Amino acid sequence: MSSSPLTCLVIGTGGREHALARALSLDPGVGAVHAAPGNPGIAAVATLHDVDPLSGESVADLAESLGADLVVVGPEAPLVAGVADVVRARGIAVFGPSGAAAQLEGSKAFAKEVMEAAGVPTAAAMVCTTPVEVQAALDAYGPPYVVKDDGLAAGKGVVVTTDRDAAVEHAAQCERVVIEEFLDGPEVSLFALCSWNEADGATVYPLQPAQDFKRIFDNDEGPNTGGMGAYTPLPWAPDGLVEEVLRDVLQPTVDEMARRGTPFSGLLYAGLALTSRGVRVVEFNARFGDPETQPLMALLDSPLSPLLMGSATGTLASVPAPSWRPGAAVAVVMASAGYPESSSKGDVIRGLADAEALEGVHVIHAGTAMVERATVTAGGRVLAVVGTGDSLGAAREAAYDGVSCIEFEGAQHRTDIAARAAAGQA
Repeated sequence: MSSSPLTCLVIGTGGREHALARALSLDPGVGAVHAAPGNPGIAAVATLHDVDPLSGESVADLAESLGADLVVVGPEAPLVAGVADVVRARGIAVFGPSGAAAQLEGSKAFAKEVMEAAGVPTAAAMVCTTPVEVQAALDAYGPPYVVKDDGLAAGKGVVVTTDRDAAVEHAAQCERVVIEEFLDGPEVSLFALCSWNEADGATVYPLQPAQDFKRIFDNDEGPNTGGMGAYTPLPWAPDGLVEEVLRDVLQPTVDEMARRGTPFSGLLYAGLALTSRGVRVVEFNARFGDPETQPLMALLDSPLSPLLMGSATGTLASVPAPSWRPGAAVAVVMASAGYPESSSKGDVIRGLADAEALEGVHVIHAGTAMVERATVTAGGRVLAVVGTGDSLGAAREAAYDGVSCIEFEGAQHRTDIAARAAAGQA
């Protein structure tokens, strides 16, 4: 790896990309950060470029013109579309799996097939393409019904409901669905940096566990969203959880992907349920999760670029495993009016500087835009306010102090992010 400062290009527009760009901008090994297309928050830490993130040729052309040493592909859609393959074919290091390997997220049916072959514990499931198959699967598993769109759905393709009519209606809107048994117990997000080479095989570095909150309202009520908040670490997580998941889930999965001729490099995200029968995989994603990335990056003590470059170049085994600052981080998402069914755009956001001025607080932009020098809403999940502190309670207090500084028309947020964990509960 070059000892000269790296030029990095982050692809995407959301909160995850802002958190990654921010971490790279603070990395002493990084000389320049660029982003495409980016957002107003990312503009504070990177140079923005107006490029279609789904066009591999456009991304690769931009990377070449910038002399980028490393391209970081943030969202799932460009990965599934094979953008990383095009960039890699130009001889540029890229953090993110191939289009074939990204099918672990792109197709839930494919992910189930890989898990079965690898012996990874997950929910029993049926893949359905007809109404008759849907009814049979709902009969087989009973309520609560878990119905998943087989393809990408921006974090909102899953319905968990006791209302059979609602389950049938969701299935009818999808070409192919995976219907599976309901998994009890708390959910955990465990990310892992992965790389592969012929000599060493697969290297897998798990990150610190995190937990996110999918439902729009307090007490996990209302419809699913892309995530309304997250925190790390998990004081209630059982001892040895990371080691168990590495042994039983992550390593077998990446080994199976290599066996199939589609080695997985990049970020493998395991959504887990800690059930009464043990750990079970809820889903895999092929990229950093949003909003869990925000608190994780706030506590990452290692420089980010060597980890991403090690993954991109198959040399992760020679990079020290990630280390973490003591304390905790909490991210609270502020969403626009109408989210998740719709979203209000163009509402002026006030108080960002006041929130950023608070100790232990920073604001990550997701759905924002600049109009006549004002920052306005431009999506469903608008911002994530990240608080850090010596304890989960202190981090939570910092995050909500930041939230209280920020105003925009119709703003909505949950008031209970990390509340149970701060009180010593799962």
